[in-house]
Amino acid sequence: MTKQAEDVLAKDVADELAAEAATVLEEPRAKGLRAWIVPLIVGTALFMQNFNANSITTALPAMAHEFHIDPVGLNIAITAYLLGVAVFLPLSGWIADRFGARRVFMIAMALFAVMSVFCGLSNSVVSLLVFRVLQGGVGALLAPVGRMVLLRSTPKTEIVAAMAVFTMPALVGPLLGPVLGGAIVTYVSWRWIFFINIPIAIAGLLLIRAYVPDVMAQATSRLDWIGNILIGLTLAALIFGCGMLGRDQLPAPAVAGLFALGVVCAVLYAFHARRAAAPVIDLAMFRIPTFRASVMGFAFLGIVPTTMPFLLAMLLQVSFGMSALHAGFIAFTTAIGSLAMRTTAPGILRRFGFRDTLVFTCVTTAVLTAACALFRPGTPAWIMVVVLIAGGFSRSLQATQMSRATTTSAVVQQFAQSVAICLAALLLQATVAIRGETHLSWQAVAPAFIIVAAISMIAEVFFIPLPRDAGDDMNNRGPKAARP
Repeated sequence: MTKQAEDVLAKDVADELAAEAATVLEEPRAKGLRAWIVPLIVGTALFMQNFNANSITTALPAMAHEFHIDPVGLNIAITAYLLGVAVFLPLSGWIADRFGARRVFMIAMALFAVMSVFCGLSNSVVSLLVFRVLQGGVGALLAPVGRMVLLRSTPKTEIVAAMAVFTMPALVGPLLGPVLGGAIVTYVSWRWIFFINIPIAIAGLLLIRAYVPDVMAQATSRLDWIGNILIGLTLAALIFGCGMLGRDQLPAPAVAGLFALGVVCAVLYAFHARRAAAPVIDLAMFRIPTFRASVMGFAFLGIVPTTMPFLLAMLLQVSFGMSALHAGFIAFTTAIGSLAMRTTAPGILRRFGFRDTLVFTCVTTAVLTAACALFRPGTPAWIMVVVLIAGGFSRSLQATQMSRATTTSAVVQQFAQSVAICLAALLLQATVAIRGETHLSWQAVAPAFIIVAAISMIAEVFFIPLPRDAGDDMNNRGPKAARP
């Protein structure tokens, strides 16, 4: 072999070795990129939902002014969305299995954007409520189906990291919602609270199509149509009935009829669930003490995080006269406490355990919520910020322990949130009437914080009886670490 041939052969071998080395180095890099980009893309759905939920509360006073109604009465715009979520949530898993999780997720994201457009174009309260219910129904598919897409397209060794990345956009929504929403309301129009979902959804759909692998349809069990219809009628009647309390839209007999319909459907479902092979809401789960404590306890405890944004909007904007942007800057500090908790929660839970942490934070949350009743028009902003940051930390620590693993717990939580918003509005209407006022003053808002805090303490009835080692297997607290 000539020297020239040897040089050519050596060069070819070197090029092949370099190409192989580049492939070996690039493969984990690509896997690492995919481990981040797919959960982030799917997580845009959570961002849209959380941004919408946190920004619309800030926009309520401006929306009420344009529709010429009482700002307190527009709480039903929040309730309508929660109603849609609660009614359609039990169907999300079956629909994803039947038609394919990726396909359903993309369709749901597109429809969420379409419903957002219709909400933004609404020229009456009635049309807004109709499209908010539909938006909630579509939104019921986004988070659970998004998790399903990740679980079925991610290797088991990467699921924990993928789910952590998937929830990151959900944390950004509460941060940007009050501030960006306040800026939009102050300088543009409340309608852009909804229109902003359009570019987010378009970008999400394009990225999902490009990077997220297709998840084929799965074999589905027979859908419990009777159970879904009864649960849907129960939730719709009870939530709508709560929303109509204290209003003039429906006569008292009609409101009472809604509650009666809800109770009858609930009783019929209880009989149906005993015979159904796979009931949509498994009532037998409530026989498990830890499950019962988690679901029912958080149903009462959840009244605080659900009502606080609404009460703060009424206090800061309507009563104090702050702009939406100013109020948004103060309200968003709650999310700072939530983010701070993320880094400390594992250590706290390992040190004190599930039960003791719940019992303690239930008290601190109630105290910090009641402290908001002391806010006055002249209260320095830094004092309000400190109280809200501490409250956000305490509430978020509780949320890390909340069970959302089953349809049963998720539906109960959505129902509790809907009732909580209705209760907050009813409290404000009652205090205004008792005081004989014609507008919402801070003196009328203050008692609502105290009453909400007191109701949240009912959760202790479910938390205190829990065994001290409850949840230790999930918090890495071995038998030696558990206290006697």
